[in-house]
Amino acid sequence: MAAAFVAVSMSAQVYVGGSLGFASFDDSNKSHSAFKIMPEVGYNLDENMSIGVTLGYKQGSTSAAWELNNPNKDLKSFSIAPYLRYSFAKFGPVSVFADGALEYEHIDNDGAKANGFGLAVLPGIAVNLNEKLSFVSHVGRLGYKQSKADADGAKAISTFGLDLDNALSFGLYYNF
Repeated sequence: MAAAFVAVSMSAQVYVGGSLGFASFDDSNKSHSAFKIMPEVGYNLDENMSIGVTLGYKQGSTSAAWELNNPNKDLKSFSIAPYLRYSFAKFGPVSVFADGALEYEHIDNDGAKANGFGLAVLPGIAVNLNEKLSFVSHVGRLGYKQSKADADGAKAISTFGLDLDNALSFGLYYNF
C-alpha cells in the first residue's frame, strides 16, 4: 500500500486540502459559536477531470439546530461528499470548474438526529499559486437535498434550489 501511495503521489496527480470555518452570533439572549473542518482529497484523471471526496465535521449552534426544534443545544454533524470535477475554462493559472457531488450528512443535536442526502453542482475557481499550492473557492450550490429527522412519524423535507448566500467557501490544496 505504501508503494502504491508513493507511486501515485510521484505522478503529481493527487491533491489534498480543504477549508476551515468559524462563526459567532448573538441572538440577544446568548452568544453562539460554531466551527467546521472540511478536509478534501482528490485525484486528477487528466487536465480537465478530477475525482475526490470532501469530509466534514461541524459543531456549534447554527441555523440547522432550528430545523430539529432544539435551538439552544449544540449541533454536531458529519458529512461526506464524493465528487467529479470538470474544469471547463482556463486562463493562465486560473481554472473555472464545477463539481458534481453526491452528499450525505448526519446531524446530532443533543440526541435529536437527522440524515440528509443530496445531489449538487458546486461551481468554483482555482488559482494555482505555484506548482504545488492552489487557492480554491466554491461560489454557490445548485442542487436537491432531502433530510429527515430520525424519529417516529417524522416527515422528510425536500429542497431544490440555488444557494449563493450561504455557499461560499475558500480553501487551499497541496498538489503532490
